[in-house]
Amino acid sequence: METKGITCKIPLQLHDRISGEIRETESTMSKFIEMIINEHYQRGEQKIMEKGRTLAFQVSEELFGKIKEYLERYEKTYRRRLTQREFVIGLIEQALEEAEEEFEAARAAEYEARTEETEDTEENTNE
Repeated sequence: METKGITCKIPLQLHDRISGEIRETESTMSKFIEMIINEHYQRGEQKIMEKGRTLAFQVSEELFGKIKEYLERYEKTYRRRLTQREFVIGLIEQALEEAEEEFEAARAAEYEARTEETEDTEENTNE
């Protein structure tokens, strides 16, 4: 992938904050800036989408802790922040895709069973 540099001046306090976060995550300034820019554009794409509906529910403290722990590990591993919203929506979309595949397989099996029944009936009628 071809890359190109960006140069700009930012307030010292913000620079120090960013540098601290980069040291903590053992990342680089390039990766950090790329992550921030990608998040910015993803938020813009989400705003463009039609008005969404709210899906709210409570989870146990234990499950909530596991989710937070996963999101922290995800960020350290992939050097990209994954929000709770992105995580949950991703899980829901994945489950729906898997369910659709299962429904399709069940419909195909049902169709195949009906076809075999029809063939069996036709064979018995012809005898």
